[in-house]
Amino acid sequence: MGSIVLVADDEPNIVDVCTVYLKREGYQVVSAANGDEAIRQWRRHQPQLIVLDLMMPGKNGWQVCEEIRNEQDVPIIMLTALGDEMDRLMGLTMGADDYLTKPFSPRELVLRVKGILRRLQRTHAETAPTTETQPGHIMRYPGLEINVLHRSVRVNEKDIELSVKEFELLHLFAAHPEQVFSRNQLLSKVWEIDYYGDTTTVTVHIRRLREKIEPNPSQPRYIKTVWGIGYKFEGREPS
Repeated sequence: MGSIVLVADDEPNIVDVCTVYLKREGYQVVSAANGDEAIRQWRRHQPQLIVLDLMMPGKNGWQVCEEIRNEQDVPIIMLTALGDEMDRLMGLTMGADDYLTKPFSPRELVLRVKGILRRLQRTHAETAPTTETQPGHIMRYPGLEINVLHRSVRVNEKDIELSVKEFELLHLFAAHPEQVFSRNQLLSKVWEIDYYGDTTTVTVHIRRLREKIEPNPSQPRYIKTVWGIGYKFEGREPS
């Protein structure tokens, strides 16, 4: 059976179109018409991915996202109204992994869903436990420890909780110290989206990651901004 995708939107035509296209690709689809129903369907079916509209009756998308994030790190794609940049930023800040603006192409939604789930499955396969000790799965830098096997992070001996995308960003950076990545490269490698344009998703996730791992996010020690290009990771001791 295919992965379960929850589509939560109060517009029946959007739910119907998304359902048709996702089922055509082999996914199981459950739906919800408001925020409270979205929470119930999430608890009942434990979907592998959620497509979540921001503006719904009852609990809105932000509230649903926050409640889910307090318990689980399931990938979430937010649906926002065209031009509502603050809504998109708020959704990403609350923990969404990606967003689409309405009106959107259902084919693009399918591509986003495929990319996120494929990346997640690959990561799980790469980090699956084996009977042998694999010290290479632990990456250590001054004040920072990344356990790839357990997908866990410690900063100054304290456990830090990261979302799926935050961990994947950090892992990519730490595996390639001093290499500069543009925002479009990060979209391609972490989100598996070849999209050149709005890179707000990357910018917000970098900010959230810095807030969690950096001693001083305004003067980052690990994830440095390379002005006009993108970001790089520095793991050496500060001078």
